[in-house]
Amino acid sequence: MADVYAKQNRSLTTTERNTKMRLLHTMLRVGNLEKSLDFYQNVLGMKLLRRKDYPEGRFTLAFVGYGDETDSTVLELTHNWDTERYDLGNAYGHIAVEVDDAYEACERVKRQGGNVVREAGPMKHGTTVIAFVEDPDGYKIEFIQKKSGDDSVAYQTA
Repeated sequence: MADVYAKQNRSLTTTERNTKMRLLHTMLRVGNLEKSLDFYQNVLGMKLLRRKDYPEGRFTLAFVGYGDETDSTVLELTHNWDTERYDLGNAYGHIAVEVDDAYEACERVKRQGGNVVREAGPMKHGTTVIAFVEDPDGYKIEFIQKKSGDDSVAYQTA
C-alpha cells in the first residue's frame, strides 16, 4: 500500500490518517498443538486465551498471549490435523518478547527442556542484551532484556 501512495506521490488524507488500526495476532502453524501449548504456557508464561476445534476443516485454533485480546497482540497457533511438521523456509525471522533478565529466561528455557540457540548477551554493534530460543516447531523467539530503570521495551535498531 505504501508503494501505491509513493507512486501516486500523495499523502494520506485526514480520514486515512485517523483510521484506527491495531495488530491483533500473528499465526504460526504447529505440528503438535499440545507440545506448543506446553511451551508457550509453561516455558514462556503465556495464557491460553481460547481454543476451538473445527472438525469439518480438520484443524484447531488456539490463541495464547500475555494479555487479553481486546488490548494485546497475541499468537494464533494453528494445528492442521493431518500435518505433522512444516518447512519454515527462509523468510520467517522471529517473534520478540521483552524479559526482565535474558540470562535467567534462557536458564528457565533450558530447565524446561527448551532449545536456546543464542545465549544471552549484548547484541552485535550495541549494548541491548538479547537471546534466541526455539519453540517445538523451530520458530525463533528473541528475548530482549528490558533496560534497567526503564519501563519501556529496549528496542534494538538492527
